[in-house]
Amino acid sequence: MYRFVSKLLLYGNVGLDPVLQELCGICREVDAKNDDREELIRRSYRQVRTVLEVSTKYGFDKNLWHNYLTYLLLMDENPFSVTCEKIGVKDGTVNRFALNDFQVFLELFHYDFGKLEAYLGIDCFSCLNDYRAIQKPELMYNKNVSDKVQELSERLETAADEKEFFTCVTDFYRSYGVGLFGMNKAFRIREREDGEVGFLPINNMDKVVLDDLVGYEIQKQKLVDNTKAFVEGRKANNVLLYGDSGTGKSTSIKAIVNEFYGSGLRMIEIYKYQFKDLSKIIAQIKNRNYKFIIYMDDLSFEDFETEYKFLKAVIEGGVETKPDNVLIYATSNRRHLIKEVWKDRADMEVSSDIHHSDTMEEKLSLAYRFGVTINYSKPSQKEFFHIVSELAKKNQIELPEEELNRRANQWEMSHGGISGRTAQQFVNYLAGQLL
Repeated sequence: MYRFVSKLLLYGNVGLDPVLQELCGICREVDAKNDDREELIRRSYRQVRTVLEVSTKYGFDKNLWHNYLTYLLLMDENPFSVTCEKIGVKDGTVNRFALNDFQVFLELFHYDFGKLEAYLGIDCFSCLNDYRAIQKPELMYNKNVSDKVQELSERLETAADEKEFFTCVTDFYRSYGVGLFGMNKAFRIREREDGEVGFLPINNMDKVVLDDLVGYEIQKQKLVDNTKAFVEGRKANNVLLYGDSGTGKSTSIKAIVNEFYGSGLRMIEIYKYQFKDLSKIIAQIKNRNYKFIIYMDDLSFEDFETEYKFLKAVIEGGVETKPDNVLIYATSNRRHLIKEVWKDRADMEVSSDIHHSDTMEEKLSLAYRFGVTINYSKPSQKEFFHIVSELAKKNQIELPEEELNRRANQWEMSHGGISGRTAQQFVNYLAGQLL
């Protein structure tokens, strides 16, 4: 194995994977007839356990060794894989290097662990080749990654040579991408020790779709039209969804990401204290072959908070223009985002010659920089009853309309008032009691 891995060029970082490195070391010790077999067995079991941990995390099944190698292959961002993601395969010398590496992967795919197992008297590697997972599909930690990896793994298993292997992998890169962005829909931001920012996949993102949000048809259509133009490469605007709490603003954003994920849409959720890192975030995503929504939930600022200035500069007005593959979608309970105090309305403070009307204009200008603003207002009682009725049908709750409305009315009076969220909570309660 170590003779194969040492030949990796473009995918040299894969060769630095701890499991592969340790397995190469074990194979080298076996070839050297190392008699400390108990230690080699312990090291082997540790690598098998790591493969099992990754497989459990992503719900892999059947040939776990192949799935693990495929996962490494799809997560490795190198000049070749990123170029294939952006423009597909082009003629060039780099393809020769890629074919060399894919020949190595073919050897690893069909590596015979029999010699190692016979020397150590174990069979754990053979078990990985025909593994039956006990978890149910709905318990998979990240089903999206699991499905993609296993689908490609099965295709690579039957590749006749490195050229067919090359075609399978590059077709995948062009269709889905590579690395974290290729495998996942949504991300959060984390600060690394070196001061840069990294991306954490959101593995348990809500699977909601727009049809799950009852009502608000005009609002949803505005959001769909803007997002569709964005993913199709046409001009689109940053969007502010504002209005009463519990009306479906955040749900609409999640549903949009689910709907357009297949068209290359990804979402990055950031918090107010991370606005200072916006330029770093954009620098890492501006040259990728995806469309990114930078999502800010419940956006608002108190009068003493100044983070909004970072946001203003990024949206419009900074020296570096915002790239075409990035939009900002925000939700807020406030129309103007920044708290306005009464003294802002007075034109001048005599003692310091401060023009407060200018201060107020600066605060209001943030909301004006969102090209599309969509209002999600609290539903009327009739609309509330309609939402309850539709949600009850989807949950197969059968109650007379009059009884359903009466109980819904009682519920909202003691649970925060009329809203889509209250309707959903009421139906969840009914489902738990009646089903």
